[in-house]
Amino acid sequence: MLLRLAYLGLTNTFALLRLLPTTDRNKDIEILVLRHQIAVLQRQLGDTKVRFSPTGRALLAALLHRLPRQTLSRLRLLMRPDTVLRWHRDLLRRRHAKASRPKRPGRPRTVRSVRVLVLRLAKENSNWG
Repeated sequence: MLLRLAYLGLTNTFALLRLLPTTDRNKDIEILVLRHQIAVLQRQLGDTKVRFSPTGRALLAALLHRLPRQTLSRLRLLMRPDTVLRWHRDLLRRRHAKASRPKRPGRPRTVRSVRVLVLRLAKENSNWG
């Protein structure tokens, strides 16, 4: 998943670089075309929900989370703005959970001197249980 997210980020970076030399008029036309395509898709789908892959969710959440809620509600999206914000919260929750997870699972090893002492005590006092 991380590799795919890196790939999507790289392709979007190249798409952004491709837009730099274009004029504002061309960008506005492209935005209008994309909005129209989304409107057509929404009409065709009706009540059917659109399914996004986890990498697609992560990319959309990363791109849209900085926008204010009012701006998000004005955008023509295939999902509700609350959904995008939830995806971003989930993304951050998983990231922090992974970072705080111990590197080695289970209980840490006991110091060798303590192990030797416990085994010696167990051998010398067999009736302790």
